[in-house]
Amino acid sequence: MKTGGRAGYLVMPLSSGPMDGLVAAAKAEGQLNVIALPRKYCGYGGIINRFKAKYGVTINEFLPQASSSSEINAIRNARDKTYPQAPDVIDIGLSFAPSPARDGLLQPYKVSTWATIPDRAKDAAGYWYGAYYGRVVFEINADLITKIPLDWADLTAPEYRGAVGLAGDIASNQAIQAILASGLSAANGDVSEAADQGLRFFADLNQTGNFVPIIGNRDSLIDGRTPILIRWDYLALGDRDALMGKTRIEIVRPKTGVVAGVYAQAISAFAPHPNAARLWMEYLYSDETQFAWLNGHCYPIRLPDLVRNGKVSDDMRTRLAQFKDYGDNLDPYFPTPEEQEKARETIMKGWDSIVGVTVRCYPNESPSNVPMVFNDSAILQHHIPL
Repeated sequence: MKTGGRAGYLVMPLSSGPMDGLVAAAKAEGQLNVIALPRKYCGYGGIINRFKAKYGVTINEFLPQASSSSEINAIRNARDKTYPQAPDVIDIGLSFAPSPARDGLLQPYKVSTWATIPDRAKDAAGYWYGAYYGRVVFEINADLITKIPLDWADLTAPEYRGAVGLAGDIASNQAIQAILASGLSAANGDVSEAADQGLRFFADLNQTGNFVPIIGNRDSLIDGRTPILIRWDYLALGDRDALMGKTRIEIVRPKTGVVAGVYAQAISAFAPHPNAARLWMEYLYSDETQFAWLNGHCYPIRLPDLVRNGKVSDDMRTRLAQFKDYGDNLDPYFPTPEEQEKARETIMKGWDSIVGVTVRCYPNESPSNVPMVFNDSAILQHHIPL
């Protein structure tokens, strides 16, 4: 049955079928191409290893630091062509998901746990669906910053001159959600004004010299180039674990403008290994992998369902209480895909004219050493955690 993927591929039906048949078809393909999955990101290293061991399918990992926009471009550039490195699946920010679906770059598939994914975090036709989420926080090198900022407005104080950085370039979902969160704070929760207000906030940070226009990461946090780094909480928590006893890390959920960023999964319409892609999706939305994301400091999209069904132990519940000392214990705001898409367009179009600074890789950082070549041009991204 030819129901998706490249011409000539025999693939399983678009709705989830018997697992035995899907497993057999995936094993026959033997491989899966993934992109933009750093092994330290949300516990993806262990997830990848367990999938390979469980199903005997080789996973080819390309461009682990690529951004959401680069993932989509990789599919677009593979249209009607045969590239052994073309991605089968992508992991992208929710605001990026509707566009490739409209452009015919994705193929629909509904996993067997489809009903347990919240409606606002999935496409009704199955072209994409949220998998996990994180919150935008301040990650602070407390060995260098003695007065801890508690909210977005605090970052404008003179003592933070040359201290505040973004963990992603402006095309990354992480940076866009950070700008949106700052604007949500400035707009007193009015999401319709948040993108514009966020641009103005970062323009002020840049004008005062508080904003550092480099793509920050753990190294720049440690050495003081960006001792205050705006990034996802699960990345900050991973840094805190890794630097225990070496660098004192404080993680602050701001008092206002608390935004949750959902990452979505999707299958390329031109997937070289469509059955392996569908099996991968089944695995990601299984209880096993949802808990693996939780252990990796991410919040799995099916968490409410797991809690309702008594599958979350007392020990695992304590993993959800990550913040104790700073900020209000508020539920994050979950922007809809439409709100996110509109905000991303506003931010991308307005950054240069309103903020007026280019966020660059700092000189000693090299791009990924695993190039993916399409149309004779390599897609190379710096450290952009999706």
